[in-house]
Amino acid sequence: MPRKATHRPTTVRTLAGAILTVALIVPVATACGPDSDASATASGTASAAPVATVPTTAVPTATAPATTAPPTAAPVPTTAVAATTTKPTTPTAAPTAKPKSPARSYPLVDGSTAEVQPVGNQNYTARIVSRGSALATLETKDADAGLDANDMFVVLSVDGTVHSWMGGAHQGPGTFKLAGGWTAKVTKVGELHYRAQILGLDNAVNDTLDADQHDTGAVANGVHIVLSAGGRISAHM
Repeated sequence: MPRKATHRPTTVRTLAGAILTVALIVPVATACGPDSDASATASGTASAAPVATVPTTAVPTATAPATTAPPTAAPVPTTAVAATTTKPTTPTAAPTAKPKSPARSYPLVDGSTAEVQPVGNQNYTARIVSRGSALATLETKDADAGLDANDMFVVLSVDGTVHSWMGGAHQGPGTFKLAGGWTAKVTKVGELHYRAQILGLDNAVNDTLDADQHDTGAVANGVHIVLSAGGRISAHM
């Protein structure tokens, strides 16, 4: 009796152990069976598909920074150009100050000096300076200028050259022979207003000088002529 009672529990335990063993083998076989191969293949195919999609999504991500990078670099050249454009403004003002100094200086027959400088539009001014004091000023206004300064005659030509001489004046009105074969016919127009016609060898009028309230001058074939507002005329080669 006691042996049978001992034998039964052993059989039950063996069966229970066998059932447990079968239960353990079945999941292993299921895991290693064809269904698992199919799921592995399916998972392999599924994992391959994302690999193909990852590059396609990565390409737009790479192009996006490329387009964003140039706008940040663009403002840098703009500031650099603005800085270079501002610099030339300072040197441009320097050349304008140069014409203030006399371009040329001419000694005159009475010991004074004519300081000549350009005033633009191919015109010139000449300051007659003696012992540091300016005595008179001549200016070419698209024509020669002349001055009678106490029997010293000065002509400022349109090319900026100065010629001076002393004496040889004739008092108009009247007709006078001048240097270089010219003839001057001087007439009085009004108070401090005289006119002189410069005649050639054939008595044709080659030039006309009009001294209205101020002296005037001319250069005719290398002959310098001055007509004063008081009617005095003189010429010199």
